[in-house]
Amino acid sequence: MEIIENSKLTVVGAGSVGSSVAYAALIRGSARHVALYDIATEKVEAEVLDLAHGTQFTGSSDIVGGSDISVAAGSHVVVITAGAKQKPGQTRIELAEVNAGIIRRMMPELLEVAPNAVYVIVTNPCDVLTVIAQEETGLPPERIFASGTVLDTSRLRWKLAERAGVSTASVHAHIVGEHGDTEFPLWSRATIGTVPILEWETPGHPRFTLEELQEIAVDVRDAAYKVILGKGATNYAIGLSSARIVEAILHDEHAVMPVSTVLRDFHGVDGVALSVPSIVSATGAVPIRNTSFSDHELALLRQSADALTAAAASLHP
Repeated sequence: MEIIENSKLTVVGAGSVGSSVAYAALIRGSARHVALYDIATEKVEAEVLDLAHGTQFTGSSDIVGGSDISVAAGSHVVVITAGAKQKPGQTRIELAEVNAGIIRRMMPELLEVAPNAVYVIVTNPCDVLTVIAQEETGLPPERIFASGTVLDTSRLRWKLAERAGVSTASVHAHIVGEHGDTEFPLWSRATIGTVPILEWETPGHPRFTLEELQEIAVDVRDAAYKVILGKGATNYAIGLSSARIVEAILHDEHAVMPVSTVLRDFHGVDGVALSVPSIVSATGAVPIRNTSFSDHELALLRQSADALTAAAASLHP
């Protein structure tokens, strides 16, 4: 995969997630230049040094960083991971207040040094923060979006593939809605190869039951909590999925991904950011408006929108 000449990615936040995004981007050769920015000088300089020491072995060999926001100058893509991390037992929405303040302070500064970048928000709760960031900057919705349920979708496909006895790449299923407790799979459009999910059957792999699919959906929804409980943070998979989103932008791929943009009259949903299948390219992310939902799924999408509307309202007393 060829890197666009002089493409630059800046990762904001040098914690476990931000460092993992930078690490994944270097290994995968996602961008020609990678920068890491954090206000914690010693931490960010140490992370950059550690990453730089391994550049003989990576797809991209240029890593810089520091605590001066000028390191983000000229970025084509900015991935934002800065913020308080989710604690065991804490919901993503409970993180909103403190991280909303960080986003409001930081976005105008970033926009000043990287006015033409596409912005990808990974900091949780990413859907709520995307609405705030879009309002704060006035950027068109396609240029500022969240990683959304790209990782949740990867988790879903991994579990389905394992159960069905196929490769993950052969599973075509999406998690949509909030990146959080009201997310849900689009079972009505899920297939393995071309076979609808409920009809898949091979020797040693009997048909899925509705109950089994529901259990898988719950496991996927709660996967982050399990990882956080065991090791304190999720970082590797979100690093990889963020790097993959960056590649879709920098390579102008027009890849279909369930990222989260501020929706405008999407199946009756308006003014909230939710993940739906979207086309991701050099200009950003555009929701696929003719994505079809069953009546039940449409009700779940609106339920997700209502939950996020309530969460956002609590930030604007």
